Amino acid sequence: MKFENRQQAGRRLAQALMAWHGRKDLLVLALPRGGVPVAAEVAKALQAPLDVVVVRKLGYPGQEEFAMGAIASGGVQVMSDVAGGWPVSEQAVRSAVQREQAELLRREQAYRGHKPPPRIKDQVVILVDDGLATGATMRAAVQSVRIGQPARILVAVPVASSDALASVGSVADEVVCLQTPEPFHAVGLWYRDFDQTSDEEVAQLLGRAT
Repeated sequence: MKFENRQQAGRRLAQALMAWHGRKDLLVLALPRGGVPVAAEVAKALQAPLDVVVVRKLGYPGQEEFAMGAIASGGVQVMSDVAGGWPVSEQAVRSAVQREQAELLRREQAYRGHKPPPRIKDQVVILVDDGLATGATMRAAVQSVRIGQPARILVAVPVASSDALASVGSVADEVVCLQTPEPFHAVGLWYRDFDQTSDEEVAQLLGRAT
């Protein structure tokens, strides 16, 4: 079953998370950019603050849509479980990391400006994205957030591959997913409207939440 768009997926995801509604120690963190419209609906429904954790996918050379790994704030780097079966030189990995590190810093500045990162220590953090294909970016996000010593980390997504769920489940405290279709292929196939989310839309959604 396909979602109409990210907003509808977020509203449906929020329904599965209502046990956390109204908690004072709750924080919703979105993975930009596509995760932000989903997370905005979750945060609104749960009456929780919304912020972002910036993660960048490391794409295979010449096949950038396929993740060989990901990086996140705090110097976190995670390689995909499938990377070992598709050899890539160390130089190619270093080049990808340098390129994506620059974009990570640009996005943090664009989305947060001079606003400090949210307090994570002892908070229940719900990490939200629009879906998981390999799980590499979400695993990097979990590890980045874990540095801040939260009380608990939940990963919440509308759709994911079974392999990605298993991978993310090994590092998160809890995973909530509405659909795990087989065969999976790509996140965008499970949305009728999967237009790219812009930096401007991310900034607007974060501004409204604030």
